Amino acid sequence: MLAVVGDLVEDVVVWANEPVRLATDTSARVFRARGGSGANVAALAAGQVPTRFIGRIGADAAGEALVAELRSSGVDVRVQREGRTGTVVLLVDAEGERTMFPDRAAAATLDGVDDAWLDGVAWMHVPAYGFELEPMRSEVVRLAAEARARGARVSIDASSTGLLASLGVDAALRLIRRTAPEVLFANEAEAELLGLAGGGEMAASVAPIVVVKHGPLPTDVIVGGDLAARVDVEPVPGIRDLTGAGDAFAAGYLAATLLGADAAAACRAGHDCAASVLSHPGAHATGAST
Repeated sequence: MLAVVGDLVEDVVVWANEPVRLATDTSARVFRARGGSGANVAALAAGQVPTRFIGRIGADAAGEALVAELRSSGVDVRVQREGRTGTVVLLVDAEGERTMFPDRAAAATLDGVDDAWLDGVAWMHVPAYGFELEPMRSEVVRLAAEARARGARVSIDASSTGLLASLGVDAALRLIRRTAPEVLFANEAEAELLGLAGGGEMAASVAPIVVVKHGPLPTDVIVGGDLAARVDVEPVPGIRDLTGAGDAFAAGYLAATLLGADAAAACRAGHDCAASVLSHPGAHATGAST
């Protein structure tokens, strides 16, 4: 089983139909969707391998609706309930690039997770958003140690340059090393910020495998600090929304790995999964409702 520890929140996705006009109206379409980086990975992996989500929602109707939607994707959902459910507003420009305004609310206060929620888990994945605030930061590190003690592997997604800069690069690297991931996922900008691009001793110091995504350009697989593979990305027509593409890549990669794929084949599975979300609002695969 894959376990994903992270956020389950509501996404309010705004597709701008024209360049944003500051201080006045901009034509747009607005969608509401289940979101949260952790929930996205869980929902997209669940059709391929048994998947559990671990997180916290508010004690409110919004949170219960999100839990029901995530369960409908086949995810085993384990959540704490306290406070209010979080919301992320995503402004997506006409080229598909997005700017996010997160209010994580209850999602950021995960703490005191029942260790039994890790029963049967072979791999635990954590988006780095879990490092943003205490008490969740320490809880993520504790859960990773517990998972490893049970024989599970761990992965981390670097998640956001804004988050990493807020933490401070040195602090972010320390947290990643304390979590001891088998695999670290990062996009090009995140890898550059952390000093991991191109491999070397820094990359080797944070994870045995570092996967660096370059958008439509080949994905780098760095093993032990050395470039081991460069995996081409098939062209994707009709891209409208990049939201959740990284989460989808992680879902495809991890599911394939759990099914026995090597790193290059897992990257190809990640590319296929990412392609499935690029024409819809939020991190929902082609054909999914929003």
